[in-house]
Amino acid sequence: MQPTIVDVPTPEGTADAYLATPETGGPFPAVLLFMDAFGLRPRVAEMAATIADRGYVVLAPNLFHRAGRAPLIDLGALADDSRRAALFESIGPMMAALTPDAVARDTAAYLDFLAARPDVAPGPAAITGYCMGGTNALRAIEALPDRIAAVAAFHAGRVVTDAPGSPHLALGAVTGELYFGHADADPSMTAEQIATLEKTLDAAGVTYRSEVYAGARHGYTQSDTPMYDERATQRHWTALFDLLHRTYHR
Repeated sequence: MQPTIVDVPTPEGTADAYLATPETGGPFPAVLLFMDAFGLRPRVAEMAATIADRGYVVLAPNLFHRAGRAPLIDLGALADDSRRAALFESIGPMMAALTPDAVARDTAAYLDFLAARPDVAPGPAAITGYCMGGTNALRAIEALPDRIAAVAAFHAGRVVTDAPGSPHLALGAVTGELYFGHADADPSMTAEQIATLEKTLDAAGVTYRSEVYAGARHGYTQSDTPMYDERATQRHWTALFDLLHRTYHR
């Protein structure tokens, strides 16, 4: 099953997206897949299809839609570590445009798009996010706790910072369940920052699981990059489907 490309209206223009659906039956629970900083590409489509095969309608939006339709970077550079710095020079402004308010507006539009589909079951959605997508998924559930039942954040970076608007500071608004699959020795999410995150979640009474994937590098789920780790990726699928099962099939 190959995802299709759809256009999703948002308050600030049209977002291109992958849509993956089960082949028969329904209606199905909705899952948003928030991409990493390298954008929509075949690996993201493959991941969306894997989730849809388990009985979910999956929408993977181009979070960088304000900058244009995907692809927005040279995908040939993904496998070359020496070109990563140059990639992030172009990606940086697009990431900066994803302010908490922008993420909230966009996510509401993505959820509206899914809710209007006859093959989507009523009720809140779940989000699985990768790298910056995991951080933005947290922003989304903080802003829209009634519309998002669960978030899984894999190798998410900069969840805890010294900034007044650090994502971890608003987690008290979350009413759904969270899962974190941290990369080991991740400079964007250190052991100290993970401890701060967990203390914040405990103090807020949020239901969560936080695990460090030993030996896995930041970006471990992305098979088109040098960071890919097959064992960690399989663990991520197990954790994600366990969370979705708890959320929708209690």
